[in-house]
Amino acid sequence: MGVTENPLQLKRIHHIEFWVGNAKQAAFYYRHAFGFSQAAYTGLETGNRQMCGYVMQQGRATFLLTTPLTEAHPAAEHIRRHGDGVHDIAFEVDDADAAFAEAVRRGAEPAIAPRDWPGAQPGEGRVRHAAIKTYGETLHSFISRDGYAGPFLPGYRAAEIAAQDAGILRVDHIVGNVGLGEMNHWADWYSRVLGFKRFLSFDDKDISTEYSALMSVVMADDSESIKFPINEPAPGRKKSQIDEYLEAYGGPGVQHIALQTRDVVATVSNLQRRGVEFLRVPDSYYRQLPGRVGAIDEPLAELEDLGVLVDRDQDGYLLQIFSKPVEDRPTLFFEIIERHGSRGFGKGNFKALFEAIEREQAVRGNL
Repeated sequence: MGVTENPLQLKRIHHIEFWVGNAKQAAFYYRHAFGFSQAAYTGLETGNRQMCGYVMQQGRATFLLTTPLTEAHPAAEHIRRHGDGVHDIAFEVDDADAAFAEAVRRGAEPAIAPRDWPGAQPGEGRVRHAAIKTYGETLHSFISRDGYAGPFLPGYRAAEIAAQDAGILRVDHIVGNVGLGEMNHWADWYSRVLGFKRFLSFDDKDISTEYSALMSVVMADDSESIKFPINEPAPGRKKSQIDEYLEAYGGPGVQHIALQTRDVVATVSNLQRRGVEFLRVPDSYYRQLPGRVGAIDEPLAELEDLGVLVDRDQDGYLLQIFSKPVEDRPTLFFEIIERHGSRGFGKGNFKALFEAIEREQAVRGNL
């Protein structure tokens, strides 16, 4: 079965759904820490007796924070096993039924058969929804609209709470961690099922320190607007960050979400004032930086003060910084990235970054 361009007619990432223990508090956190405004809500007040959900938006990035209201809801067991984390990376498509059928034909395991999204009101139009399984317990949903013009999805009502925007534009990429020996399986899965291509790959020579290593392959759709790096651990002297994640999360899952900004200095300054904690690399990194990346537009002193990293490839340069885990378990974290032509992922920063992560692992007693 050959790969064709966009066989499922994926249009964009519609939203990322997090299953969390307390969505009200999580919504407060993403509003005040990351600048996401609340747009819509479902819960007891809307007649939903099973779960509550808060829709958070900034730029073109949409997060759905979902908490179960009953033990029977599947999120309850998911949270017990994994803690808070990403459950669903949902795509908007032309036709959810057709996307689901083609994905299953290409070898995907069904999770939710095509259905009308519940909760639509008379005259509101409808939304079709289906989902398939990917790594771990993560899903990919397919969502298509048929005349629906309500807030977010049926069953949600507008519940706007504005936040101070932090300058986040969109989701740049979403990184998944899988077990040893599983990376190529899932890379082939994304190629076969979704029609993605291998965009970049890194082995343990690219991503290693004295103590640990990992391997990674980046899968991208035909437009290169949807990018999913997939990591697996590589043998090392001590436990890698991927091993730590897999142990803490209880299996494969989404490791981090990269959020693109047009001004990383302004965004990171804003986030740090709000209390978001970021990893730091040694000062020696910045002494070596001019010779490694050449001229850039941003003042080096400002980047060093904030801890922002820089890398250059044949297409340009990028600026990036990584948060510490945002959960009590050392699992999910965020990346803030600004691109000046570069299509890469900061290969030149891997060693310094991973040494910074190892310092945090050592503090947690997990190295």
